[in-house]
Amino acid sequence: MMKLLKVFRMFATGFVLAMAAGSWAAEPVRIGMSMAKTGAFAAAGAGQLNAYQLWAEQVNAAGGLDVAGTRRPVELVVYDDQSDPAKAAAIYEKLITSDKVDLLMSPWGSPAHFAVVGVLERYKFPMVGSSAASLQIRSLKAKNIWFPTSAIPDALGAELAKLMQAQGVKAVAINTVQLPFPQEIKRYLVPAVQAAGMKVVYNEEYAPGIKDMTASMVAIKRASPDAVISLSYPEDSMLYMKQAREQDLRAPFQFVAVGPSIAFFSKMFGANLDNIVTLGHWSPDQKAWPKAKPFFDAYQAKYGEAPDYLDVALAWVSAEVLQQAVAKAGLDKDKLRAAIASGTFDTIDGPVAFEGVQNRLTPAMFLQFQQGKGQIVYPPSQQTAPFVAKSGWQK
Repeated sequence: MMKLLKVFRMFATGFVLAMAAGSWAAEPVRIGMSMAKTGAFAAAGAGQLNAYQLWAEQVNAAGGLDVAGTRRPVELVVYDDQSDPAKAAAIYEKLITSDKVDLLMSPWGSPAHFAVVGVLERYKFPMVGSSAASLQIRSLKAKNIWFPTSAIPDALGAELAKLMQAQGVKAVAINTVQLPFPQEIKRYLVPAVQAAGMKVVYNEEYAPGIKDMTASMVAIKRASPDAVISLSYPEDSMLYMKQAREQDLRAPFQFVAVGPSIAFFSKMFGANLDNIVTLGHWSPDQKAWPKAKPFFDAYQAKYGEAPDYLDVALAWVSAEVLQQAVAKAGLDKDKLRAAIASGTFDTIDGPVAFEGVQNRLTPAMFLQFQQGKGQIVYPPSQQTAPFVAKSGWQK
C-alpha cells in the first residue's frame, strides 16, 4: 500500500511539473507597438510604455494571457517611432506583415494614432487606442480602432465653460498652440464661454516650438482675467508654468491642457502645480472604480513615481479592454473585432463600451492638482474633491 502511495505521489508531482513546464513552454502572444522613445514626445511616451510593460509583467506573473481559455505568456515587441507619425505607420505595417505579431497596442498621441489607422484598416487588424483625442475620431469610419478617452474637443469646450461659470469666472484669456487638438478645443470653447456670459479678453495663438511667452504673459496679466486657459502641449505647457510664475499671473482659475498630468510635471514644478486644472478623467481616489487605486500603487511601487493621470491611465485601460476581449474571442481578428465593438469592459476608469470608435460611457471630466494629487473636480457626479482657486505661486 505504501509503495502504491509513493508511486502515486511521484506520478502526481511529475504531472504537476509537466503541466507547469507545458504552460511556460507555450508559444508567447507577441504584442507589437511603436512608441515615442525619442523626439519631441518622448517624455510623454515613456509613461505609456511603462504602463504596457507593467501590464505584461502582471499578466505573466498571473500565469499568462487568457486566450479564449488557454494561458500564454506575453511578449512585447517595441520600436521607437521617434515621435514621427510617418515612422509609426511604417512600423505598424512591419509589425503586421514582417514580425507577424498576434496583437497590437497603440502609440503615443493623436498624430501617431491617426497615421496608423490606414494600416489597421488595410490589414483588418484590430487595435484599442489610448492617448488620442480629436474630432477626427468621429470622421474615421474605421472598423479596427477604438478610443477609450472622453477628452473630445467639442465636449471639453462646452464643459470647461460650465466649470468656469460655476466658479464665477467673468473674464477669460485663451492662449493656444497651433496644433490640431488644442485648436479644436478652442473652436468650441470660445462660443461656449460667450454664450455663458463670460468675456474673452485675450485670444491669441502661437507656433509649436515657442521658446519665450513673455509678451503673451504680460498682455494676459494686463487684461486681468479671472481665468487663463493655456491650450498647450507638454513643451509649451512647461513654458507657460515657468513664465506665468515669473509674471505672477494671479488668475484664480488656470487651465493647462496637456502636460500637468505627466509625472515629470510634479517633479519640475512641485507646489506650483497645485490648483492647476488640466485634462483628465481618472483618479485613484474615485471610490466607484475599485481597480484604480491598486493600479496607482503598483505603478508607483515599480517606477517610483505616480502614473500620468491621463495618458498612462488610458494606456492601462486599453490593455484591460484588449485583455478582456482576448479572453472572450481569442486571437481571431474577426472575433476580436466583434468582441471589442460590442463588449462592456471593467477598467480602472469604470465601465467602458464603444459606440462606433468612441467610448460612450465615460463623461468629459477635468482634474485639478491639490497637494500633489490629481483630483476630479468636474463633473459633480464624478468629483473626488471640490475645485480650489489658485491663490498664487511659490518662488
